[in-house]
Amino acid sequence: MLGAVQGLTEFLPISSDGHLALTEMLFKFSIKGLALNVMLHVGTLAATLVMLWQRIRPALTEGLRACLAPSRFSTTPGARDALVVILASIPTAAIGLALRHSVERWTESPLAVGLGFLATSAILIGSRFARDGESEQPSMVGAVLVGIAQGFAVLPGVSRSASTITLALFLGVRRERAFELSMLMSVPAVLGATILEAPKAFADSSLLLPAAVGALVAFCVGLLALGLLRRVVMSGKFSWFAAWVTPVALATLALARAWPNG
Repeated sequence: MLGAVQGLTEFLPISSDGHLALTEMLFKFSIKGLALNVMLHVGTLAATLVMLWQRIRPALTEGLRACLAPSRFSTTPGARDALVVILASIPTAAIGLALRHSVERWTESPLAVGLGFLATSAILIGSRFARDGESEQPSMVGAVLVGIAQGFAVLPGVSRSASTITLALFLGVRRERAFELSMLMSVPAVLGATILEAPKAFADSSLLLPAAVGALVAFCVGLLALGLLRRVVMSGKFSWFAAWVTPVALATLALARAWPNG
């Protein structure tokens, strides 16, 4: 079940952390700091690599070459993508590390999660006002701004894909490229968080088998979710996801009132 939730919500702009936190609250179990949590993210990371390998491979290879010849960052498409990801990853990592311990507490609070969902709903509705852009990448400043948005998406209920895609659209990036760059930016963010948690997570070997099953389900469902998200972004109906997030936000806030100490 958690693998399916992770696979769907990691990519769709409805917040995987928020839905996982809500699932934990409702079903009274915890996966924090355990192998299952890490492996779920490994599953969706693998789905990203498979779906976007044609973009990831040149970004990786040309980005490495550009480190030796910096002029390539402005002359080759793959290196330009790599530069955007690098610039975005710096504020993402800084914000994520700064908020890490606070987020662990807020994830257990229906009020915090509900407010996060409400913020995601506002972001999705706001995406309706973004004009169709023509740029392949945001500017260097724009890449940093998208990285800041991605960093604050560590808050439970705040969707990473909603934040980064919407901001990229407002920065004049084409719809398909906004989708691709958002997914490219997620790779170092998810990979870094996974590496950070892995040593503590795999100390509990009893969960390795269910973790592997959860990762496989997350991978399969994640591939489907990525394909759906690409089509929705291209169709200009990105804001329609607010029809799901808004009721979930209101229900979670109602839950916070019913469980004031939750």
